[in-house]
Amino acid sequence: MALKCGIVGLPNVGKSTLFNCLSNAKAQAANFPFCTVEPNIGVITVPDERINMLARLVSPEKVTPATIEIVDIAGLVKGASKGEGLGNQFLATIRESDAIIHVLRCFDDPNVVHVDGSVNPVRDKEIIDTELQLKDLETLEKRIRQQEKIIKAGDKVVKKTMELLEKFKTVIESGKSARSVELDDTEKQISKEFFLLTAKPVLYLCNVDEASAKQGNKYVDSVKEAVKNENAEVLVVAAAIEAEIAMLDTFEERQEFLTEMGLDEPGDNKLIRSAYKLVKLETFLTAGPKEVRAWTISKGMLAPEAAGVIHSDFEKGFIRAEVIKYSDYISLGSEHACREAGKLSIEGKDYVMQDGDVALFRFNV
Repeated sequence: MALKCGIVGLPNVGKSTLFNCLSNAKAQAANFPFCTVEPNIGVITVPDERINMLARLVSPEKVTPATIEIVDIAGLVKGASKGEGLGNQFLATIRESDAIIHVLRCFDDPNVVHVDGSVNPVRDKEIIDTELQLKDLETLEKRIRQQEKIIKAGDKVVKKTMELLEKFKTVIESGKSARSVELDDTEKQISKEFFLLTAKPVLYLCNVDEASAKQGNKYVDSVKEAVKNENAEVLVVAAAIEAEIAMLDTFEERQEFLTEMGLDEPGDNKLIRSAYKLVKLETFLTAGPKEVRAWTISKGMLAPEAAGVIHSDFEKGFIRAEVIKYSDYISLGSEHACREAGKLSIEGKDYVMQDGDVALFRFNV
């Protein structure tokens, strides 16, 4: 269940540069709108030192880290919700994403044109928000008309759905996004069927110049103030510098560059952690002579569901999970040593998987 993130933003804010930085896919980056006409798709590795440590102990034939799929969606413009620019195509791509990385231009550069003539990240954010909200409003109104026909036919089951549709419609008409609506568990389940764009979790990425990479700037401050009441992450990255770092051949060269910039780690590491936190994802591990592998799961997932991430038969025929805490595995050095020390626990169907669990699933189909 690899996480899929869509990169959105106005033209010329640094989306393709960020994509290059993340995936090394070398998407065309140019100083004009609609440089990215077809969505570029890249798969990036989730940095996780735990699988490297396990691999040193187990010496497997293969090491497989978790991955994130990044989609570079061409720049949205005013009117995208009505099909302006390449709006319909872009909005459809956003709908398929698990989360949105909203890139905001937070740097001055007279050599890079801005589609609206000046740098104002809060205004840019509002333009994108409005287009997505308008598309959601269109979706809701269409669904409401469908529900009204069912209600007239005497179907009472749809009452809750209709109430929720109206609730979302009222919020979006007030200029807010669907993710700002407080929902109970039942409503969350129902709302998944609406496929609302503004219900998706958002990470605002402030693209800054080199001088602002560590401390941010006035534009970043304005973004943080504007989104303080949203359930969203804000990240500061100098995409152009990060893309340069990604081009370097060795780990040592990258670390030296980061040190010179006064940075602790690459921006892609911070972005991946923020994305996992935003979408409430965790990682469990499997370790054996054939493979050491990281698996992505939702926070709170039960053992049978986690087993199903590996293969559906594992979930169907789930018997038990044999779990070793990562710290115990590393300190004792092997699965056998953990068993001998009583550090391997036998867990049933109600076990909630924990981040970093090293698991072996027993099943029978």
